[in-house]
Parts: sequence; structure tokens; C-alpha cells
Amino acid sequence: MLKAGLIGCGNISGAYLRNKDVFSHLRVVKCASRRDESARAAAEQFGLQAVSVDALLRDPEIDIILNLTTPDAHAEINLRALEAGKHVYTEKPFAVTREDGRKVLKLAAEKGLRTGCAPDTFLGGGHQTCRKLIDGGAVGKIAGGCVIMAYRGPESWHPNSGFYYKNGGGPLMDMGPYYITALVNLLGPVKRVAGFASRAMDLRIGSGSNQGRTYPVEVDTHVAAVLEFVSGPVINLTMSFDVFRLSPQMENCIELWGLDGAIHTPDPNTFSGEVRFANAGTGGEWKTAENMFLYNDNMRLIGLADMAAGIELGRPHRCSGELAYHVTDVMCSILESAEKRQYVNIESTCVRPAALREGLAPGELD
Repeated sequence: MLKAGLIGCGNISGAYLRNKDVFSHLRVVKCASRRDESARAAAEQFGLQAVSVDALLRDPEIDIILNLTTPDAHAEINLRALEAGKHVYTEKPFAVTREDGRKVLKLAAEKGLRTGCAPDTFLGGGHQTCRKLIDGGAVGKIAGGCVIMAYRGPESWHPNSGFYYKNGGGPLMDMGPYYITALVNLLGPVKRVAGFASRAMDLRIGSGSNQGRTYPVEVDTHVAAVLEFVSGPVINLTMSFDVFRLSPQMENCIELWGLDGAIHTPDPNTFSGEVRFANAGTGGEWKTAENMFLYNDNMRLIGLADMAAGIELGRPHRCSGELAYHVTDVMCSILESAEKRQYVNIESTCVRPAALREGLAPGELD
């Protein structure tokens, strides 16, 4: 059994910790935060030991650091964890710049340690069903598709939404990892991109529980791009905090168009949902695919558990730092393209993650 310590006990930590006992080969046993009261609250709720960040990094009992800090701190904590001799798995994005991401990968290679990164939603049953359909040729060779995530922004619901509008935030860096990672799982790595970006306002005003609060905007809040994949498909992508509402058919979706059919995936920010496809076998009508896979609930932590299994078994892990860096590179390249008004070739690449198999028992990954 490998033991993990969590750094960053904020809004997302509960989603991870609720799954801490699902996988027998991994245990999250300690937690730390820059705010001691957050660590104490998480420790009390989930049966952990609260310690300082420095103490956690020095702890010889801890094999892996689970880094759930805010995006601007991801690279710093990852580097500190690796220097301390720990494997590290981080919340998305892997880093907010290519330079920081490369530093993390370089240090991990020098230390002989592993890096991993969210999102792990593509390991859910809904997305593995999509993978099975595409790999099985149900829709033929993929030629193109569209990706869209658009709404009015997080200031209406997130209790601390200011960081969404600072460097490392914005709709692309916040939500792009879910969608681009899902695409790489289905299609493989990206070859080049073209991007456009804008912002509708320079000051966001909170609503709901954040009524009256204001948030200065330092990043673009509407991003449109075209992604060309090494395997051939050309995909349109839109990420926006400037849209009042989408139609239900357009909400948070990926739709891929093949020569013999089409497939509509669940929300990439979830592990499951309805998978719809159309081909000659359905008479050209949209039908719901049967989901034969496990892990259809909110299974955040499965990517960390898969990394722990990879360490134990000596196999590659699916939510790898290389995959996450490639996604970061794609996002940074989209923003660079928007700024320079030119295509940007993607210098990085990654291995397409291995699919999960049907028939796993709960808690199994191999």
C-alpha cells in the first residue's frame, strides 16, 4: 500500500477525500494547507492527521503528495515534493506556463519519480464507453468535431472565485484540461492549433452568495480555437465565461464526426452520462450506447490510484505528467496563437492513455 499526503484543503478536496478508501493499494493519511483551519477541518471530517506543509514534505511515511493548491502554486509545490523524494499528483492544470511544466518533468526524470495530474474523468464509464466505440470503428475514421463549454462564469457560485480571473485562470486554463484530455484519450496527441481570444469586461461582479463582490479580470474570458490532431481530425473548441446560456444539446459537450457515424460524449467534467451515437446500424438515428464499465460516480482520486498502481506494478499510469504537460502545451499554444495571430505547432507529445477493460471489480484498475 502506498500512502499519500494532501496539500491544499480547499473546495475540491472533499471530492477527492470521499473516495480515499475505494482503492486498497492507496491510502490518503495526512493533510496540510496554508490555512491551518482548513487542514484541521478536513482532517476531522475525513479521519486524517493535520500537519504543516513542511512536516508533510519531510515525512518518511508519505510516498505521494496530492497537490490540490490553487493553479499559481501547482509548480512550486510539485517541485518541492519531488525535491523531498515524493511522487506527486496534482489538480489541473499541470502548470500555468510551459516553462514551469518542463521544470517539473525534468526534475521528476532526474529523481526517478512519477508525476501525475487531473483530470481523471476520462477514466469514468461514460468516457471509456466512447473510447470503446471509437476504437471499435463504430463511427469510422474521425474527420472532425466540436467542443463547447460556455456559461456566465464562476463568480455566481464559487466562494473564492477571484483566482479564475488571474494568471492561470480563465475558461481555457480552468476547464480546457477536461475537454482536451478527453480528446487526447479518444484521438491521441495534438499537432497544431489556431486560436482567438477576447474578454467581455474588465471587472466581474458576483451574484448569489457572492453578491456585491468584484473581481478584476486579468485574462481572456472567451477563447475559440481549432485543433489539428496527429491522427488527422480537425476539432473546433470554444471555452467561455461570457455566454448567458447554451441550448441543452450544446451544453458541455464533445461531438465527433466520423466517416461512418457520429458520437456525442458526456460532459468531460463528469465521469459518466449518456453516450449517444449514430451510424448505419442505428439507421442513422441517434441511439444511447450501453455502458459496460465501472466508475460512473464522482470518482476523483482514481487517477492518483492508477498512478499508485502503476508504481507498484511497474506499468505506465494513465493520468501522466507527460499527458498533462501536453495538454498544458496545447492550451498555452492556443493563447499564444491568439496573441500572435498565427498557427502554433505543438512541440510536445504524449502516449495515448491505455483504455480500461470491462469486467473490473470495484477498486480494480488492472
